[in-house]
Amino acid sequence: MKNKGKIKEFREKNITGFYINVLFPFFFVLFSFNSFSQDSIPIAKDLTEEKELDFQQFFFKALSEKSIGNYQKAIENLENSNQILADNMAVYFEFSKNYLLLNKTLLAKEYIKRALSNEPNNIWMLQHLVKIHIKDKNFSEAIEVQEKLVTLNLNEQELLVKLYLNNKEEDKAISLMNTMEQNNGLPASFKRLKEGLAKSNNNSIIEEKITDGGSLEKQFKANKSYAVLQQILVAAKENPEVLLKYSDEGILLFPAQPFVYLMKGKALNYQKKFKNALISLQNGIDFVIEDAMEADFYREMAVSYKGLGNFIEEKKFIEKSKKIKE
Repeated sequence: MKNKGKIKEFREKNITGFYINVLFPFFFVLFSFNSFSQDSIPIAKDLTEEKELDFQQFFFKALSEKSIGNYQKAIENLENSNQILADNMAVYFEFSKNYLLLNKTLLAKEYIKRALSNEPNNIWMLQHLVKIHIKDKNFSEAIEVQEKLVTLNLNEQELLVKLYLNNKEEDKAISLMNTMEQNNGLPASFKRLKEGLAKSNNNSIIEEKITDGGSLEKQFKANKSYAVLQQILVAAKENPEVLLKYSDEGILLFPAQPFVYLMKGKALNYQKKFKNALISLQNGIDFVIEDAMEADFYREMAVSYKGLGNFIEEKKFIEKSKKIKE
């Protein structure tokens, strides 16, 4: 997730430039319309300037409303912007972001595709489309878009590895990690992951459906199913000894699944082994691709830092978890 944080920081620093590049041509076109108007020049000029100001007012009001969580209000302002200037890429992009924050993924997907029809290789918008697919747990389509992103920017390879693993395409994930390693671009956490995959021989583990007969522990012993393991870990969340036992086994068998690292961190926090808990959480968060789980990791890290007496980091990670919109 370190890479994800860098991407977010990069977007924040450059988003103003993106809108300037998108909106300035629009303002130029509106202003230039005066020379083609058959009406009196002063009236046409005033009308054009009025439209330009109205567009700016509605659009930046939408950005302001989104920043404080008023997503429906933001959409209303974007609708006003769209009435002034239809088919604007920046407006479509903002529509999509607000609908995603409202968990309306169909509308989010529709609007980002409209925006991409004007600029199909826009990295920010492609990243956003991947996020929509991840929200829908549609990893196949997320992979298709992410593979395109990798051709545009090699820094996108880490997320592609995670998507391959979530889609149970371990061979592709290992192949990509080998390529990254040859180019000295494989992070330490991914090296540990590659070693873990080799040890666990994940490709030979057969996922079986959960049956009604027998306890979950017996089922897991028989088939080593990740689905069964998840149920065991959820049921044992208040029992640190059981939680630690099965999360340790889970890390050995499923080293790419962040949930097992989260549960191990939770178990160690229960036992007041805060330093070890933090190590497990830091190891696992690199494999997270969903916002809700990322927020869970940050909250558990805050518990670890509080236990270590580091209240500055505790507050920092509490704030990080709050900033993530689930």
